[in-house]
Amino acid sequence: MAERGVLGRRAVPRTIAVTCAILLATACASTTPTAGAAPAGAAPGVAWGPCAPPHDQDPALQCATVPVPLDRSAPGGRQIDLAVIRHLASRPQERIGSMLVNPGGPGQSGVELVEGGGSDFDQWGGGRFDVVGWDPRGTNASSPVECFTDPSAEAAFWNGVTVPTPGPESAAYQQRTVDLAQRCGAVSGELLDHISTADTARDLEALRVAVGDERLTYVGLSYGTLIGQTYANLFPDKVRAMLLDGLIDAVDDTAGAEARTAASVAHTDEVFAAFRAACQTAGPGRCALARHPEPVDQRVARLFDAARRAPIPAPHADPPGELTYGELLTSTFNPLRVPEQYPQFAADLDAAADGDASGLESAARQMATPAADRSATTSSAISCLDGPATRPSTDWPTVLPDLTRSSTLWGPVLGWWLWAPCASGWPGRPTDRYSGPWNARTTTPILLVNNRHDPATGYRNAQAAERLLGNAVLLTSEGYGHPTYQDPSACVDAARVRYLVDLVTPPPGTVCQPDGPLFP
Repeated sequence: MAERGVLGRRAVPRTIAVTCAILLATACASTTPTAGAAPAGAAPGVAWGPCAPPHDQDPALQCATVPVPLDRSAPGGRQIDLAVIRHLASRPQERIGSMLVNPGGPGQSGVELVEGGGSDFDQWGGGRFDVVGWDPRGTNASSPVECFTDPSAEAAFWNGVTVPTPGPESAAYQQRTVDLAQRCGAVSGELLDHISTADTARDLEALRVAVGDERLTYVGLSYGTLIGQTYANLFPDKVRAMLLDGLIDAVDDTAGAEARTAASVAHTDEVFAAFRAACQTAGPGRCALARHPEPVDQRVARLFDAARRAPIPAPHADPPGELTYGELLTSTFNPLRVPEQYPQFAADLDAAADGDASGLESAARQMATPAADRSATTSSAISCLDGPATRPSTDWPTVLPDLTRSSTLWGPVLGWWLWAPCASGWPGRPTDRYSGPWNARTTTPILLVNNRHDPATGYRNAQAAERLLGNAVLLTSEGYGHPTYQDPSACVDAARVRYLVDLVTPPPGTVCQPDGPLFP
């Protein structure tokens, strides 16, 4: 999943604080759809009402639930509820319709996205759209996948678990993924058969109808781009505008868990190298790693070699501890995706090279909480349906080295997070999955946007999507991070608004520059 936004890190505009919590803190008002027509600008199939506190006092936000069939081959059978939210257009007199948004994951909360970032997306659409987010089926407040019946049992299951290095730790972790698959199957049952990306794309079509739009306006970020590509190929004549930022390679992603994981990490090492080169160029006044006679590349390589040999002390972590090699790899996961963290990331690497890994240890611990692991489980539950594993997790001694060759930095991390659960007897049956073709032609070209230096959804993914889709246009930003708003560009901002409002794509080959330097 080229980082399909795993481990609860939300894909949201920079003005919204990044959080590692994936569990939805609020519940929307439970309602049932209304029948018949509604006044212009209203949503004929959604009974909007106040959101739960603390958002019930925000006049721009409204919440609802929308029932959909669990299994669309049995529409009269079990129903599940989708939690839905909208941020009303700031220019209602010029309202075009609704703009549905998805933050990625798989499994990130679209309700939480709009709660915190609705005004940002309102600007993306020039104030002329109701911004509608939803929690995809199987996630958060929309009939979530559960693997434990007791929070204390879940916490105990993940207590002390970190990404293992080869040896006895890996064998124990592999057995844990088998145990996890069995627990998820026992608790969630048939839900696990019906939460593929194709199921969510069909939910998106149901939401388009429910909000009363003749055609869909959609913004997908990270894994949300796979939802968009799937929708466009299932319902090409229903697309009004589709902006996809931080592209997933749909072919690799649905080919199988091994291909998906390899594609997810294929761009990370080169972006890490570009980060180090940018630090060296920025010099000692702006990048801590460049303050030494020793070249940045050499200093970082020495740090990684030291961590492979023995843990590095972290005396100022809370509580004090030490950084293992697996934790060093994990600690890079968030900073590489967020350029505003690059100066601090460089300082933490520099301190660790001097023998104090407290900063990196603190970052690694944030990625190993039960909440973080739950989001990884949700991600697996969706991904394992989209592209099941072809090799069992007992093959980790050969599969993990293959993934490490794709990326020494994230190959082992995402191998355990993304591949191993799918390879450990995951109980979902992929009867609803969609695996292509991916070459739909839409009335208005789909706008693809990608940073040149995106460690999670690499630039080559966007190039591949542009080649496959019938008439898509790729807008390139020469920025870093994932997705493009992590490295702001007024050029990209203007292109977004013009496309979503006026349906005008930039000329093919357009390249935008970030607004500021990488190391300010």
